[in-house]
Amino acid sequence: MSELARVSGVVAVAGLALLLVSTRRDLRIAGLVAWGAGMLGLAAYLAPHEGHARIAAAGIGGIVLAIGGGALLVRVPWLLAFATVALIPGRIPITLGHEQAKLLIPLYGVLAAYAFALGWELIRRHDGVRELGPLAWPLAAFVAWSGVSLLWTNDLRKGAIYLGAFILPFGLLAVGFARLPWRDRRFTWLWAALAATALAYSAIGLYQWETRDIFWNPSVIVANAYAPFFRVNSVFWDPSIYGRYLMVTILATVAGILVGGVYGWKLAGLYAVVAGVWIGLFLSFSQSSFVALSAGVVVAAAVALGRRVVLGLAAVVVIVGLMSLAVPSVRHDLVGRGHSKLNRITGGRASLVRTGYHIALDHPIVGIGVGGFSKAYAKRHHFVGSNPTHSASHTTPVTVAAEQGAIGLALYGWLLVAAFLAAFGASRRSRVAFAAGLILVAVAVQSLFYNSFFEDPITWAALGLIGLVAARPRSEPEQAAEVEDRPQLEHAAAQ
Repeated sequence: MSELARVSGVVAVAGLALLLVSTRRDLRIAGLVAWGAGMLGLAAYLAPHEGHARIAAAGIGGIVLAIGGGALLVRVPWLLAFATVALIPGRIPITLGHEQAKLLIPLYGVLAAYAFALGWELIRRHDGVRELGPLAWPLAAFVAWSGVSLLWTNDLRKGAIYLGAFILPFGLLAVGFARLPWRDRRFTWLWAALAATALAYSAIGLYQWETRDIFWNPSVIVANAYAPFFRVNSVFWDPSIYGRYLMVTILATVAGILVGGVYGWKLAGLYAVVAGVWIGLFLSFSQSSFVALSAGVVVAAAVALGRRVVLGLAAVVVIVGLMSLAVPSVRHDLVGRGHSKLNRITGGRASLVRTGYHIALDHPIVGIGVGGFSKAYAKRHHFVGSNPTHSASHTTPVTVAAEQGAIGLALYGWLLVAAFLAAFGASRRSRVAFAAGLILVAVAVQSLFYNSFFEDPITWAALGLIGLVAARPRSEPEQAAEVEDRPQLEHAAAQ
């Protein structure tokens, strides 16, 4: 079965990469078939060893439902986007062999339906385009290298979960978002759905804070019993994922405030959404979400106020930081013998980053293989057990460097640079690109402290939206709209 998993992973990522970069219909259909065959192979490897009859029955029933859902998505493509927003909180804890995982099972059902819808669309018509535009090649290269590294990983099961539960299904999600038919009003409704759900989740979080009642996740309940503050997670499993959803909503709303040309009561309504969602974000006490939100706001300010103003503010921050080194206690914690205290302040992340750095140095070119960080970390620190706790990386670049080496890290950087250039290059003519760019910046920053970049569908949805805008031909009315947007942007900045 292990060889089946390795071959299936490589076949699936090769199919997804072909789907991303090819413009020929026959090759794209072949890529989608390879993606599906590889996914089935990984599912067979990860499936429990008992209850085969029930698994087969569930699989047949799932295929029937997916075909019906695919027919619906062909008729109403935007259902994919709205279903994604609705199902993002739906992380269900399941057991895959000896591994515990919290997976987006309902969303996987939607993506299975979309696979059939995409297959039907490719058979029926040929558009000859790369939906993700300038992101197609870097994303395909990173996806392909991730799958190839499964061949030498030291933890095949974790690598198979990473590919089968995140990279492969969410790669198809990015394609689906990039293929959405362009409808300005649909984007407004999508933001409204995002804002409405975020406000509802914030209200639930406020209820939890008032009643001191956490619905699930025993680790949060135990942590709250000893912490000086009370964290809430609303309907999400993890408070940081909850905070990320609210942070994303705030940044999408900020994009509408700055480049949407909204005034009067509508503008007041946008500010009210930001205020209401921020209350929920505050009660999550997600430090990584606050840092990510700050980074997104700085980038938004750079677009609205100009780079000179932002560089001036950054210079002030640097000067204040350097002056703070004059304080002996601060200098001791940062550059002296305060490593243990720094490790405690960062919740153990400093040690994880330091160990990940050494793992990467030991395997500098190709890494230890996808999914192998935890086992390599446990081996280095002599942890006992097949699935030791407190050994998962919390920093995406470190994880990529350790697992996929310098090649994977370079491909990851290429993808980020291409995405940021495409998003902010089109930001003045499209608030969709501006919002998606801000979201991607914030999620990338949060992934420096909370390792969930490629594991989050928000990342792939943002990549898909950036590709959608970047691949869209620029018409003369849009060029005129860009000129009209500039005074609106300056007016919003002046406020």
